[in-house]
Amino acid sequence: MKKLIVGMMVPVLLIGIIVLVVFIQFKPFGVTANQSSNTSIIQERVVELSELATLKYEYSKAMVNRDSKNIPLTDIRFAETIKLIEYTGYMKAGSDLSKVDVTYDEVSNQVTVRLPKAKILDNVVETENMKVEDVKGNIFPDPPTQQIIEDINIEKKKFEEEKISQGFLTEADKRTEEVLKSFLNSDEENEIIVEFY
Repeated sequence: MKKLIVGMMVPVLLIGIIVLVVFIQFKPFGVTANQSSNTSIIQERVVELSELATLKYEYSKAMVNRDSKNIPLTDIRFAETIKLIEYTGYMKAGSDLSKVDVTYDEVSNQVTVRLPKAKILDNVVETENMKVEDVKGNIFPDPPTQQIIEDINIEKKKFEEEKISQGFLTEADKRTEEVLKSFLNSDEENEIIVEFY
């Protein structure tokens, strides 16, 4: 009985393999496997570039924080503190490469990559490296307060807007385009076109 089952399984497997080969060879549903696989491979490679294609700018800043203490219920000032605050941070800009759209034209060997324009991805102040010095203060200096952090956040936002007005996002788009073209044009057979939307 076992020999009969094994004897029947071999021809069925052979017929199945032949049908699969014919199916792949003739593509009966008009699917161009080569084009779609090329496009998906390119799309995966582009998403891997996320970190390389971002533009990072490191900065260090200093600001002055003034705080005056009044006698309660009066306008009499009895103490004023002036603190010099130094901090470092970094800002990253780039495109969201997970939203990339890749098309491949086999006739002209042209790869068109469409992706969103650059935006600010991160603007981080490294508060653990922040230095606070009393320029003029009380006998008992205060530790960094929430007010100082809020002031830093306001300055951080102003700095971000200043860098954007200086062309930081345009520079990030150029970097993304350069990285994509050099990475995707490794075989030098395809023309790479990068479009931002």
